[in-house]
Amino acid sequence: MALNGFEKAAIFLSAVGEETAAQILKSLDPQDIGKITSVMARERRSDRNKVESVFKETMEKVISGDIMKGGGEDYVKKILTKGLGNENAEKILEMVSKESPLDSLKWVNPKTLSSFLVVEHPQTIALILCLLEPEQAAAVIESLPDNVRADVSMRVATTERIPDRALEEIEEVLKISLDMGKSSHGKTFQGTKVLAEILNHCERSTEQKILEKIDGHNTAMADSIRELMLVFDDLEKVDDRGIQLILKEISTEDLTLALKTVSDTLKQKIFKNMSQRAVQILKEEMESRGPVKVSDVEKAQQNIVKIARKLDEEGKIAIAGRGKEEFV
Repeated sequence: MALNGFEKAAIFLSAVGEETAAQILKSLDPQDIGKITSVMARERRSDRNKVESVFKETMEKVISGDIMKGGGEDYVKKILTKGLGNENAEKILEMVSKESPLDSLKWVNPKTLSSFLVVEHPQTIALILCLLEPEQAAAVIESLPDNVRADVSMRVATTERIPDRALEEIEEVLKISLDMGKSSHGKTFQGTKVLAEILNHCERSTEQKILEKIDGHNTAMADSIRELMLVFDDLEKVDDRGIQLILKEISTEDLTLALKTVSDTLKQKIFKNMSQRAVQILKEEMESRGPVKVSDVEKAQQNIVKIARKLDEEGKIAIAGRGKEEFV
């Protein structure tokens, strides 16, 4: 089961010791501190594999340039040693140094990727997007020109396998553009699913434009992608227990904004899974806000959808009709 950000932070802070943890917590938002310490209080012991995974991810982000505070790589090496001991710290550093260029892609800043991908052939862009995490791929695809997006998206949706030779060519592009090394592995994909996951992380306007373009070329493909996607209105298909689990994970701020434009049916479904007092407070908050930006509403809905997707992937909730699955 994948760890969320607060769980990773809790594991990291538990491992580095009280003094370092206290210094880090001082710079965080009070709401984030509450969530992190809540996780820390629940977990009496951290699994060694999870600790190593969290420290490895931290180290990789430092090497990629995503984290620059505290003295960079040397600082994180000290933290690794303090949290795991010298031997385990060295092991993680070795694992990071041996990581293949394709695996390292996920740690590259989307803006850095976009700056060189925009001049590459659409097929090269599509294959690289297939290798990224959906959220990162979404950030890249949103920065591409409109006329390139649709072409690239069609190619992603039709991707089933990336041959070794194509991977070698991609690595050559990466080596020149990002100064990376070399490795090769054949990879298989369900292109429509990859694109659906990418679009789930894109802005609504980007998502709609891409699907309209694909619809114009291949209606069946566009329909398949839509069936694999999760949008806010799909929460109507979640059972009451699932709605309750989602409500536990989301903020009142996001819920207040998200419900501004939804159907009465979905509102009632959410209201009936809250206490009367909570519903009253929520309605008062919605009324007191007055008009809000559509972009703010869409962002709040997207935040909730991300949580629903996470719970869906973890098997904690089920969304009827997704991926043509049947429920009995």
